[in-house]
Amino acid sequence: MSAGLPPVVDVDTWRRELDELRAREKAATRELDAIAAQRRRMPMVEVTDHTLTGPGGPIALSDIFDGRSQLIVYNHMWTDGAALQCGGCTGYTSQFTRLDFLDNYDARFVIVTNGPIGEALDYKRRVGNRMDWYSAAGTTFGTEVDAAPGEGFAINVFLRDGQRVFRTWHTAGRGTEQLGHSFSLLDILPWGRQEEWQDVPDGWPQRPTYSGWASSADIARLYGEA
Repeated sequence: MSAGLPPVVDVDTWRRELDELRAREKAATRELDAIAAQRRRMPMVEVTDHTLTGPGGPIALSDIFDGRSQLIVYNHMWTDGAALQCGGCTGYTSQFTRLDFLDNYDARFVIVTNGPIGEALDYKRRVGNRMDWYSAAGTTFGTEVDAAPGEGFAINVFLRDGQRVFRTWHTAGRGTEQLGHSFSLLDILPWGRQEEWQDVPDGWPQRPTYSGWASSADIARLYGEA
């Protein structure tokens, strides 16, 4: 049999193996439910109602909620003046194209970057991003939420009570994977992500980590307006 192919078995054996895997998948689902329940019981911390910059000019963080009570922020890595920004951030945020469903949950999901708003909006068009972008340039917002200029990306969640804004949750690194569909789709494929760190049977195709990811240039070519 060719390398990189699972063994062929009869239907009963396949269903038995699937049932064993399903038991672990269901247990993981219940654990994620328990984690979400703990997350809902987390305390919160008040943050400064910073004045950021949006397409229309200066805007208070509390107003970025646009009347909603809850706000998810993707803190996009940024290098001033670069034609192509972080490939991981660019590819990750390209997943989110239909966010109006959050309206029914009194929530909004936006991008905040430490770069200048003009550059940010130009980049949004260049790569065809569909999210709403804001700039924290000239403020300490990024630093306050663990996404300082020159540092990494993050996801932060906020709750608004009148004009007061509270930070309720934060994650970075692989913690962001659960919020997108890309890795979930790859992980159900027989060959998975095909990255060299993964635990796979002998003969499975693998390559250097990140080498299969679409670059910022790829995203711009596929989805961008120019």
